[in-house]
Amino acid sequence: MTTFPDTFLWGTATAAYQIEGAATEDGRGPSIWDTFCHTPGLVANGDTGDVACDHYHRLEEDLDLLAGLGVGAYRFSISWPRVQPGGSGPVNERGLDFYHRLVDGLLARGIAPVATLYHWDLPQELEDAGGWPHRDTASRFAEYALLMGEALGDRVATWTTLNEPWCSAYLGYASGVHAPARTEPAAALAAVHHLNLGHGLAVRALRSVVDPTAGMSVTLNLHHVRGVSERDADAVRRTDALANRAFLGPMLEGAYPRDLIDDTAAVTDWSFVRDGDEAAACAPLDVLGVNYYNPVLVRQWDGVSPRETADGHADGTASPWIGCQDVEFVRQPGPYTEMGWNIDETGLTELLLRLRHDHPAVPLMITENGAAFADVPDADGGVRDERRVDYLRRHLSAVAEAMAAGADVRGYFVWSLMDNFEWAHGYAKRFGIVRVDRETMRRTWKDSAHWYRDVVATGKLPEA
Repeated sequence: MTTFPDTFLWGTATAAYQIEGAATEDGRGPSIWDTFCHTPGLVANGDTGDVACDHYHRLEEDLDLLAGLGVGAYRFSISWPRVQPGGSGPVNERGLDFYHRLVDGLLARGIAPVATLYHWDLPQELEDAGGWPHRDTASRFAEYALLMGEALGDRVATWTTLNEPWCSAYLGYASGVHAPARTEPAAALAAVHHLNLGHGLAVRALRSVVDPTAGMSVTLNLHHVRGVSERDADAVRRTDALANRAFLGPMLEGAYPRDLIDDTAAVTDWSFVRDGDEAAACAPLDVLGVNYYNPVLVRQWDGVSPRETADGHADGTASPWIGCQDVEFVRQPGPYTEMGWNIDETGLTELLLRLRHDHPAVPLMITENGAAFADVPDADGGVRDERRVDYLRRHLSAVAEAMAAGADVRGYFVWSLMDNFEWAHGYAKRFGIVRVDRETMRRTWKDSAHWYRDVVATGKLPEA
């Protein structure tokens, strides 16, 4: 039986716009996702996050859910437009009060708060001023980080600056399938840079005011890229540069990879990178958050046959893969989750060992891992989600395998605590280990929640 160290941190994760609701209450301003959701045709079934899981009004109930699971930590995100409605200026105290109650409620239950500053909900006013392609947004983000550090920094255990900046930049500004629905490749690369810069500035701002024992982190959805054959090495390199090293380079090494600059030279000259920016983006981290769902398979496109684009992200009118026009994203063999993502836990082991090799001094944390399935309650109301249990078991085994081979993995956060608003998919995809009834908002533990509770309690992974 696989056993994890006593010091291993077990948790679960959510994001503000996906669960909170209360979109216009207590002074909250609009975010780019509010605008996106209320634009006809952009979200499945016309769904919005206006109510989401009503977490804003059901905080105590959800805190008790976490306590029942026995987790040691809870990863949540702060809604920037709830605490600073326009993205600048003074704090909205009514909105901030919610996070005071959340953090205090976690601590009262013996759960460490892990706060993410940015999980995609940019205040709409900042987007109107240019958004992440605009340099000033990085400065506004650092100011927001300082305000949150001053307010909550004596109680938050770990601060995460950004969640998946790859999605913010490429899906938001290149392919347009996420908010703010722009299809501007040069702007997307500028967004990459200003997200990197904002991260570094935010870490420094936080360190100036928070408890010195608080950890600093960023969460990246690193792509484990494989080639169909050895002939596809350059396709792998191009994809890896855009997906991974565009963030790992400046954040951990203080420099963008030269091949990324060359690959995208036809799109931008990168003049938005000023002297000192790369060093500013490289702020020492206590842990690197890794989100993993499935690997990516690529090959060099022959330029003649129909080009495959099975990258796991929604198809838009444009591609998120800037400078990769000659790369194909090949559909992989199943089984698949409801997202259409193949289930392959070996990619997680390989990714963690790659990070150990490339960045041996940086500890790792699995900050998201989970699966969407079409969970249907039984006649007695229970949810027998055996496929999710199998998915989690496989991926935790993969984490243990990487640790046995030397990867410094400190913890694991299952995605997600509850079924929630899954961005452009609306409420059609259920990732939660707790079911949320869309009509009544009733929370029901799925079998996966019971299973995960037992793993957390024992630190042992049951055999299949």
